[in-house]
Amino acid sequence: MQKIKKVLVANRGEIALRIMRSLKEMGIKTVAVFSEADRLSPHVQYADEAVCAGPAPSSASYLNSSKILEIALQLKADAIHPGYGFLSENESFARQVGEAGLIFIGPSAESIKIMGSKLAAKEAASSYNIPMVPGINKPITDINEALSITNEIGYPVLIKASAGGGGKGMRIVEKQEELAEQLERASSEARSAFGDGSVFIEKYIASPKHIEVQILGDQHGNVVHLFERECSIQRRYQKVIEEAPSPVLNQEKRMAIGEAAVKVAKSCNYYGAGTVEFIVDEQLNFYFLEMNTRLQVEHPVTEMITGIDLVKEQINIAEGKPLSFKQEDITLRGHSIELRVYAEDPYNNFLPDTGKLITYKRPQGPGIRVDDGFEESMEIPVFYDPMIAKLITYGKDRTEAIQRMKRAISEYKISGIMTTLPFGAYVMDHEEFISGKFDTHFVKKHFSPDKLVQPADKDTEEIAMAFAGTFFHEKNEHATLKSSSATTETSVWKRRYF
Repeated sequence: MQKIKKVLVANRGEIALRIMRSLKEMGIKTVAVFSEADRLSPHVQYADEAVCAGPAPSSASYLNSSKILEIALQLKADAIHPGYGFLSENESFARQVGEAGLIFIGPSAESIKIMGSKLAAKEAASSYNIPMVPGINKPITDINEALSITNEIGYPVLIKASAGGGGKGMRIVEKQEELAEQLERASSEARSAFGDGSVFIEKYIASPKHIEVQILGDQHGNVVHLFERECSIQRRYQKVIEEAPSPVLNQEKRMAIGEAAVKVAKSCNYYGAGTVEFIVDEQLNFYFLEMNTRLQVEHPVTEMITGIDLVKEQINIAEGKPLSFKQEDITLRGHSIELRVYAEDPYNNFLPDTGKLITYKRPQGPGIRVDDGFEESMEIPVFYDPMIAKLITYGKDRTEAIQRMKRAISEYKISGIMTTLPFGAYVMDHEEFISGKFDTHFVKKHFSPDKLVQPADKDTEEIAMAFAGTFFHEKNEHATLKSSSATTETSVWKRRYF
């Protein structure tokens, strides 16, 4: 059992800061790495030591595994925490960390490899009789075989890439004559995005809910679940609002899906924090989707309803300690909701937005938590995921958590960029969300920009005045776009977290 005294956090922004805070409470020293674009970021200021890993592009900094390892060894770190995104699910990096004599705070490289392929994950889970969506769990290349499968399970069907996620290499096929073309397109897109053109076919669930289960496993074979999270409010296959627990599962279903998640973890000898994802149909039948071998963006809602610090548990597990609690010791208390505050314009199809945080005032008060990595006057870099913060609320029940979220959104003051805060307010007031009946098609079915409350005049004036001062020459054109509440500015964001 090795004691960890210093950890390099191989990430940036809110997750780097969140991890460092738990490490500080444990008396563990921290090392930040940063790109040239993040030199003034709060996580850099907070760490005990900080080293520039390279230029702004993530490929030259946060994804530069050899440089990160070099820094860790030079500063005599004991371990590396990858956060999420970037190198967190990189089998090769996990292996390199171990070979360098350091501890990778996460699962084994072998577990990452198995669960990194949807086909390999399904094969591993099938030995434990985990419910699977009807279909075939092997790569499909022959159109005749594909036709035979789809005729057997019936249309519509879903073609999915084995590697990666975020909707890449995914196609819904409504009828037989579309199959060949969509099969080729999905495979081509998967090959381009992930370097692996393998695709498979399964029955398309028309109105699915996306429900995932948080698990923890130690290196002694013990695995527990920490209940489920509801993640069905999405746009472009990316989550925007998550909550725990799910508003639709009864106690029997909750225990069943939790036990299934534990079995999935055991199927690959998993240790560390991980998330098992399921799709759930209208009859509340659940089917294994995939496993994310890392900490999730939405982990705070689980922490709020269980009182368990998942980062601290990751550290204890990495040190070789057995879990300090059993399944029966974990209790569910209250309800928690998270809104991802993205630098995106919900008035214009969620287009990414850029600019300076002219005003940035966090909400406060009972039951409110903000995990962020920015301060007022900072620029939002175009090189990374556009998430500014995670706004989390907690209540004794779902109604109180919703009411607190509505208050928190109204108190959150951000100007200089467009954000998803107005969308969050819209969702909190929507009957479909309040009832819990929503599915992953909520945005498509119920949302359009004209349904949002337009920005208040005082906010527009505040932005215009700020731009007229210090930032007038730099951001004049951007401010004009803001005053019309619709931006046509485009930028290529590299999505790292989903």
